[in-house]
Amino acid sequence: MTKDVIAAIEERRSVRRFKPDPIPTATIGRLIDAARRAPSAGNIQPWHFTVVLNEHLRRVLAAAAYGQSFVAEAPVCVVVAAAPERSAARYGERGRNLYCLQDTAAAVENLLLAATAYGLGSCWVGAFDEEELRRILGLPKERRPVAIIALGYPAEEEKRERSLRRQEEVVEILT
Repeated sequence: MTKDVIAAIEERRSVRRFKPDPIPTATIGRLIDAARRAPSAGNIQPWHFTVVLNEHLRRVLAAAAYGQSFVAEAPVCVVVAAAPERSAARYGERGRNLYCLQDTAAAVENLLLAATAYGLGSCWVGAFDEEELRRILGLPKERRPVAIIALGYPAEEEKRERSLRRQEEVVEILT
């Protein structure tokens, strides 16, 4: 049984401590399917997902992520890459430089919310050496790595309240 989407949104947090327990293959498949169902400009779906289960490879990813060791400790990492030229073919420079990134960000958020719904912890990692990550994974030049998603069952952590800016600070209603 999974949480409803509002509960998942409210509960989702960045988790950086994971149990070593493996994530079932079927659950990983469901997470990737949730990511694939994200909206994209012109339904181009300019994304690619590399699921990394291998412990040695996760350690190498952690090194490329400027030593963020929790990346290696997560039993699963998903590297999300954009395909800028796929978006550019239809939308030119705006597709290449913006839409493909927006689209992959939407896919990542779907993945994070689905992970929360399945009781998993996750962390969206954007700090990494892009060229090193491309080299490690053997990504073709037409794929731009944009995120590493660390996934696993959260280790016992104290729940801390997230600090959110008040609605009045971030919303303007025009009538």
